[in-house]
Amino acid sequence: MGGGIIGLATALRFGEALPDAEVIVLEKEDGVGRHQSGNNSGVLHAGLYYKPGSTKAKLAVRGIRQMIDFCRKNGISHDVCGKIVLAVTADELPRLHDLYDRGQKNGLRDLRLLGPEEIREIEPHARGVAAIRVPEEGIVDYPQVCRTMAQQVPGRVVTGAEVRSLRQSGQAWVAETTAGDFEGDLLVNCAGLHCDRVAEMAGVKRDVRIVPFRGEYYKIKAERQHLVRNLIYPVPDPTFPFLGVHYTRMIHGGVEAGPNAVLAFAREGYSKTDVKLGDLTDALTYRGLWAFFRKHRRMCLAELRRSFSKELFCASLRRLVPEIRAEDLETGGAGVRAQALTPTGELVHDFQFALQKNAIHVLNAPSPGATASLAIGEEIVRQAVASGFLSPTLHDCGAHTHVCSVGTHADAS
Repeated sequence: MGGGIIGLATALRFGEALPDAEVIVLEKEDGVGRHQSGNNSGVLHAGLYYKPGSTKAKLAVRGIRQMIDFCRKNGISHDVCGKIVLAVTADELPRLHDLYDRGQKNGLRDLRLLGPEEIREIEPHARGVAAIRVPEEGIVDYPQVCRTMAQQVPGRVVTGAEVRSLRQSGQAWVAETTAGDFEGDLLVNCAGLHCDRVAEMAGVKRDVRIVPFRGEYYKIKAERQHLVRNLIYPVPDPTFPFLGVHYTRMIHGGVEAGPNAVLAFAREGYSKTDVKLGDLTDALTYRGLWAFFRKHRRMCLAELRRSFSKELFCASLRRLVPEIRAEDLETGGAGVRAQALTPTGELVHDFQFALQKNAIHVLNAPSPGATASLAIGEEIVRQAVASGFLSPTLHDCGAHTHVCSVGTHADAS
């Protein structure tokens, strides 16, 4: 279930493993990649930040190389331009060196520590005491990736098919949708912002819940875009659960700055005025959200203030590029991150999958989910085979297998 980048990539991987299988992708919108997959910063993430040995680290490193190869083979707009992670003050140096060590342990290629002069050679307007150069990272047109994947799915992509219920019929699953009923031998839930609800339809208890965080961007005005050549990121603050605002050159021109992170009042709430009562009630009645607020009260209040103040937003950006001014910024887009949150208020950092009979649920795949989507698809196929749900040699016996990938969709870059 899911016509976002993870659902589509998974459908491709099942087609490769089971050439005679019919794959059905169910998507509630009228086109693919309409939510997280099409509303993110468009960055190719190489795996610098993630805990060595974690599923996220392994799939990010493998996934970026697969994604770049996919883009090259299919003529998809992308640019492996590299990025810098900037330590602005000396107290950030230990964290910068920890990131460098993580990147090396995760297998990133050609990482390089930079001093102030080397920083200015790469990003003349950035200022810091040190930085990491990550040459493998880049930018890409993820909506184009999604459209290309949809064209290559070995089966059907059914849009306008919002799932209303799921039930088992013998060994098969039946999805009742707004476009009719669909039956499959294996159910794969890649429903992104709604993945926990789809899993609950299938009988999985919602111990961990999706909480939507909106990330808001500004655009740099054309006459000031020379301040940023490619990608400039801060060293993440360990007391802050997200990466922090940064600069991103876009694949089709322009420079974005952001995002912040504020609670969205709807799971598809891309503006401050988007409110969906059911989604808001679901979030506000979840004890995990209140536990998160208590742990990160100062950060949450600061993010809320920054959401309503261009000056405060600009002050955060000015740490990386001192010449940036509030008048250089104009309102940009926004995305909503499907973040899994535990009942104790902890963000689920790693990718998370749940298995039940003839079903696999992707319950957490935020950034770098888009970059790693093809590798995530491989992992889902591996789990299906390892769990005995499917055999990769079924097509040799002339058997017909139906894989049903259902829902909305998953990921942020």
